[in-house]
Amino acid sequence: MWLVGRSFFLLGLIVSSVIQVQAVAEEAAGQAPGAQEQIVDLSAGNLDGWREPHGEWAIVGEALMDPQDPQRLAVKPGKGVLYNGPKGRTSNLLSTAEHGDVIAHIEFMVPKGSNSGVYFQGRYEIQVLDSWGVEKPAYSDCGGIYQRWGPQGGYEGHPPRVNASRAPGEWQSFDVIFRAPRFDENGKKIENARFVKVVHNGVVVHENVEVTGPTRAATFEDEKPTGPLMLQGDHGPVAYRNIRLRLVKLP
Repeated sequence: MWLVGRSFFLLGLIVSSVIQVQAVAEEAAGQAPGAQEQIVDLSAGNLDGWREPHGEWAIVGEALMDPQDPQRLAVKPGKGVLYNGPKGRTSNLLSTAEHGDVIAHIEFMVPKGSNSGVYFQGRYEIQVLDSWGVEKPAYSDCGGIYQRWGPQGGYEGHPPRVNASRAPGEWQSFDVIFRAPRFDENGKKIENARFVKVVHNGVVVHENVEVTGPTRAATFEDEKPTGPLMLQGDHGPVAYRNIRLRLVKLP
């Protein structure tokens, strides 16, 4: 009986996860691109979609955790993968395209113990970290909305609901629906930026989370209707691929 009950429990978890992923896909698909909307594909064919200087960021055909040193990446030549160079520490990378409201798909991989981050509009970070095995994730774990920083220290971080992280060296994904801050005709902010939904490896980890301003280590300390996507490159080895931004207008 115990085995039967456990089987039904696991089946329920699988069905629940599938339903969540389908709901996110339907929500994104329901917002058809209009005349002013576009797809920005940053899938690592070259560096043309990224602002200079590029530092040591480079395009390769494959990246994997180095079997000789699990804290580093090994790469193979080709196209399709973006990584932050042989040292694993270089400048941050900003897209030439700017986005306001966006539906984003981003795939990433870190070796053991490494750290990066994806900053929407160069201001609001979803954390990238080797958080494999963490039982109670914090805002600083993978999938967390990173904290802000002020005279009294850090505040307003948002941990993921659950730890959806895969083991270091495995490719992972974020699917994010981001709503940009709103401003009146005089440039005064009237609504905060909001992560409508963040899905990490098929698991919903955030819904309708507001951020009152740029998070820690953002490129920009101000807030504007649009800004570039930023990949953090100075915290450790990281690789990205299949980065696609769907520029939309959310209600």
